[in-house]
Amino acid sequence: MDFLLNINIQFYIIAYLVGGIPFGLILAKYFAKVDITEAGSRSIGATNVLRVLKDENPKLAKKIAIATLVCDVSKGILVLAVAKIMGLSIETLWAIAILSVVGHCYSPYLKFEGGKGVATGMGVFLFMIPIETTLALVVWAIAAKTIKVSSISSLIALGTLTFSSFVIHPQINEIQTHAPILIISFIIFYKHIPNIIRLFKGKEARVV
Repeated sequence: MDFLLNINIQFYIIAYLVGGIPFGLILAKYFAKVDITEAGSRSIGATNVLRVLKDENPKLAKKIAIATLVCDVSKGILVLAVAKIMGLSIETLWAIAILSVVGHCYSPYLKFEGGKGVATGMGVFLFMIPIETTLALVVWAIAAKTIKVSSISSLIALGTLTFSSFVIHPQINEIQTHAPILIISFIIFYKHIPNIIRLFKGKEARVV
């Protein structure tokens, strides 16, 4: 068990456990008395919070969805910020970023179920590659406004971020590889496969 004394390992565990906190589920249960894992897409993310709660109380639904989004974005950033302050290497920071997203998508508190990873991924990317993430957020905002389908908007933004990372940073500083970006992008894409299937069937819900 000596490996648990290694500060990198400690941060990896913390990143996974913090990333796994299902804020959407917690906030919806506490403020609206609704279990969002039993309704809608069953995801713990802000989109499902909004979709499930908006019929009964649109104002409350928006507030809880925004709070969920902020919490899901922040939980990855928080661990990364502390790790950076403590002087951990860029390689370790990228590993923390990956594990934060893994925690959200495969939460240890929900029998390894979870969300799509978009908000937490956006948070860690914003911390690690802010230029690409800002560009992706602009694309997401435009797509969300025009298409009004959360999954399509998220995947378009994800593709923008991944592509632009190769253009803006052909070699990621210090690690000389895009592997962490590709891993996180693959996890988010993989979690969206059910949405993609529903899209082809014409059954994917719109966000209005």
